[in-house]
Amino acid sequence: MGTKLERIAEISATTPKPEFTSLYHLINAEMLMQCHKELDGKKAAGIDRVTKAEYEEHLEENITNLVERLKNKAYKPLPSLRVYIPKSNGKMRPLGIASYEDKIVQLAVKKILEAIYEPRFLNCMYGFRPNRGCHDAIKEVHRQLQNEWINYVVDADIRGFFDHMSHEWLMKFLGLYIKDRNLLWLINKYLKAGVV
Repeated sequence: MGTKLERIAEISATTPKPEFTSLYHLINAEMLMQCHKELDGKKAAGIDRVTKAEYEEHLEENITNLVERLKNKAYKPLPSLRVYIPKSNGKMRPLGIASYEDKIVQLAVKKILEAIYEPRFLNCMYGFRPNRGCHDAIKEVHRQLQNEWINYVVDADIRGFFDHMSHEWLMKFLGLYIKDRNLLWLINKYLKAGVV
């Protein structure tokens, strides 16, 4: 599976405006099994209360059934379970916890999207990227403050950005490079799954 994703990343990195027409088939038993292995079994369970250990009891059967539902477009993500965790400023941050099976499929979709978009990001981008985080961004800001001519430092946060993001525009944006209607269908399903 890694080689196919690496090839997608290579095409994305070397093509000015790539168009990927056949991606959905990558979400197969092999990839879903790998995603299951990578998921942390200690994370909270979603609305269906199924844990990794419980899903694993009939793993082959569960994955086969999941692949079949994805293939037939009978797969329907469950709503996320909404929980609130405290922030350092005293406010509460909403979190959506997906069902375990949805986590498996979401990780597969993430791997495909990462292969497409990761090579296109600039080196100075740190948010929500593999092997990068806020500490790397802080180190880079510190390096630049020490070694570069800096006139301004702006700290900004768009309140509720992800809560108010237009799903229509997100799908249009994804459609620039992703021409596989099946993968777009799946992503759209997640956007409409809702929360409980």
